Amino acid sequence: MNILNVENVSKSYMSKPVLSGVSVGISDTDKIGVVGTNGTGKSTLLSIVAGKTTPDSGQVIVSNGLRISYLPQNPVFDMDKTLLENIAGTIYAGGDHWDKIGEIKATLSKFGIDDPECNPSILSGGQKKRAALVAAIMTPSDLLILDEPTNHLDSDMIEWLEDFLQHFRGALLMITHDRYFLDEVTNQILEIDKGSVYRYESNYSGFLELKQQRLDYEQAAERKAASLYRKDLAWMLRGARARSTKQKAHIQRFEELRDRQRPEEERQVELSSLPTRMGNKTIIIDGISKSYEGKLLFKDFSYIFGKLDRIGIIGPNGCGKSTLLKCIVDAVTPDSGFVEIGQTIKIGYFGQENEALDESKRVIDYIRDTAEFIRTTDGLTSASVMCDRFLFNPEMQYAPISKLSGGEKRRLYLLKVLMEQPNVIILDEPTNDLDIQTLRILEDYLDGFAGIIITVSHDRYFLDRVVTRIFAFEKDGTLYQSEGGYSDFLIHKKEAAGVSEVISNPKASTAEDKSAKGKYRAPREKTKLSFKEQREYDNIESEIEALEEKSAELELQIGEAATDYPKLMALSKEKEEVDAEIERKMDRYVELQEMVDSFQND
Repeated sequence: MNILNVENVSKSYMSKPVLSGVSVGISDTDKIGVVGTNGTGKSTLLSIVAGKTTPDSGQVIVSNGLRISYLPQNPVFDMDKTLLENIAGTIYAGGDHWDKIGEIKATLSKFGIDDPECNPSILSGGQKKRAALVAAIMTPSDLLILDEPTNHLDSDMIEWLEDFLQHFRGALLMITHDRYFLDEVTNQILEIDKGSVYRYESNYSGFLELKQQRLDYEQAAERKAASLYRKDLAWMLRGARARSTKQKAHIQRFEELRDRQRPEEERQVELSSLPTRMGNKTIIIDGISKSYEGKLLFKDFSYIFGKLDRIGIIGPNGCGKSTLLKCIVDAVTPDSGFVEIGQTIKIGYFGQENEALDESKRVIDYIRDTAEFIRTTDGLTSASVMCDRFLFNPEMQYAPISKLSGGEKRRLYLLKVLMEQPNVIILDEPTNDLDIQTLRILEDYLDGFAGIIITVSHDRYFLDRVVTRIFAFEKDGTLYQSEGGYSDFLIHKKEAAGVSEVISNPKASTAEDKSAKGKYRAPREKTKLSFKEQREYDNIESEIEALEEKSAELELQIGEAATDYPKLMALSKEKEEVDAEIERKMDRYVELQEMVDSFQND
């Protein structure tokens, strides 16, 4: 049963059309995910459906008595009231007259907010978004509208919300860039593209296939129309005159084909910059610890980054993930230990919050401040061309930054970081506010990036797609290392829990076994390389490569010294020693690799 209809709605901002003649119906069982490039009008559509924004034309028809609950992209609170009063006021305004104060407090706690009586002004942006989400999902509704609900949620919160929405009995209209979340929660995808809306009766995985079918069909229809146009053009050029009804119809068809709207090929963000050369010394973290206001974040963390490491860092909100990244980039000083950066290391840091942007500055000038040209796989590329590849067309390039949407500003910030041509990319929650199209191309770019990638993210798909090693924050301030992506981490976590259950069996016979009940933890020294071994493993491939180059160089020198016997003997002896060292290093590499493989298979 249809509960709401959007009819021929259009909306423009600053003379820029965002939605054009959009019509959408929502039934009581729809679970709709809205996708599209940043700036295409996704949030605008949700705001119009929620009744918070008035369209320029068209209308939204709502069934009698329909209850709507809405989570905006940027929630606003009444600073004259406590957080609890703000949330309770929203819920009771939605028609719920039962006392839910206890449930509100419990749900806030689930989302990492333990002081419901605080003033909203002391909350961070992420805490405000989570508090507003609690208000939205607890407000009685027939249609729940959520704009980026997974932003600022950790993995446990995302899984809880996923389960809640799967069991929610009303209709759902939602924007999220979390692809696993879309797959698990939605049964339809609404794509906004160039002001138009396309609807797909599927979750996100099915949408990808159905969209490709649509694009293939449009391209096939365009090829047919183009072929017909060429024939009609030839007929017109022969000088045919409109003397008959048949000829007039032919001319009219020619004019329609000539003026037809051609399907645009989907533009994609193209990333092909070349990283700066990296020497053998990368980033060495030696026993760093950090506490804030008496709360331990992490302790005694040591790690040496390999040249092609892809590291994902996960953990609950507030555990210290961003602080760890800031220690690496020297924005925060650890309480103990040190971080040593190699001389050739050039870090590109994509922070969780955009750097302060001069809203009056033009897009192109912001990028030119970083570099006029960068060297890419295609040669020397200008800032303007890179902007265009990042979906900033010439008109947008010369517009002030203030005209960009929040997601477009994030994309611009990402471009600026990559224009610096780093050989180490550090990404703090990169999936927040970046559209799926940009994320997919970023992931493809990271696949071929010849450097180190370190990312903090709660996006399970992104972690599975990009990283090969996970560091997970634990309650005691240690970081648990798991090989593979996020899905592999979950498997390892379950396996560890299974071992814990066996060890802490209540039938344990000794006092020592009983005292360890519920506290057992697999010894870390047996699940990963030691600090010294890890350093050796990370550097051994480059050492072997250098020795092989030296051996080849000695081979050439031996050929050139064929008539100089003493020199020939010295070079031959040196080459023999180098080749023996290569063999020794290779044996050691195989030994270390077998150890790593055994940890992954345990």
